[in-house]
Amino acid sequence: MTSEAGAPRKERPIAHGVTHGVLLTIAYDGSAFSGWAAQRDTRTVEETVRGAIRALDPRADGPRGCSRTDAGVHARGQRAAFDATLHIPPRGWVLALNQHLPDDVSIRAAQVVPVGFHPRFASRMKRYRYALVFDKVRDPLLRNRAWRIGYEMDMAKMQREAAAIVGTHDFAAFRSAGDERDVTTRTIESVTVAPSPSDPHQWSIAFEGSAFLYNMVRILTGTLVDVARGHLPEGTIAKALASKNRGDAGQTAPAHGLLLEHIELNLPEGAGEAWPP
Repeated sequence: MTSEAGAPRKERPIAHGVTHGVLLTIAYDGSAFSGWAAQRDTRTVEETVRGAIRALDPRADGPRGCSRTDAGVHARGQRAAFDATLHIPPRGWVLALNQHLPDDVSIRAAQVVPVGFHPRFASRMKRYRYALVFDKVRDPLLRNRAWRIGYEMDMAKMQREAAAIVGTHDFAAFRSAGDERDVTTRTIESVTVAPSPSDPHQWSIAFEGSAFLYNMVRILTGTLVDVARGHLPEGTIAKALASKNRGDAGQTAPAHGLLLEHIELNLPEGAGEAWPP
């Protein structure tokens, strides 16, 4: 999943020669990445995008990402910003950056923003979508895109259980041990459990909220699956919310079924139009 910020923003010094900020929308296949955030001696999306930016503008500062997706997690709507020293229009940034990126990462849009803009502190809504496929036999075309489940599932039960997630709750029971933040209350606006219109064997769970804890969506998904398969009783999510005990929740769903689909930002005054529109 992703790690959301709880600490106040620290102002960054403006690099010499910076003329404007650029906000990117980024898509990537997370299969061959160790997540978004830069790490030593491993391939990450942040460092890959940074390399493309520096190939064009060696003095640029960034990128500053909005969500720290885990290894194997995909994105269609990651947002990241950097400060540029070159005067290049948004169309030019999109086309030129993509020439320096591998096939599993793409800049989908760009727009001018004020210098120093950080999307992490401007996020007002994020949508994650988890893909499930019900199949007794593996499908090689979905192996890195959906969690294959071979046992019987009661999806009406899952839909009922998902209703308990909506609202403002303390989600301490739905975070991994690596999340050490003191504030674990989050607001989830909606959870939608629905089949694919083109394939009844494929379902997705869409979560919309202002912020999420580390592995929160994957643990919520794993718990919903455990309830739908009869491994845990209905009411498990409500019980775990009340107890704040990770042991009362279900399994952690695999990373490869998760997609960061969209991030809605509060754009600053002076932000330009995105290209493509």
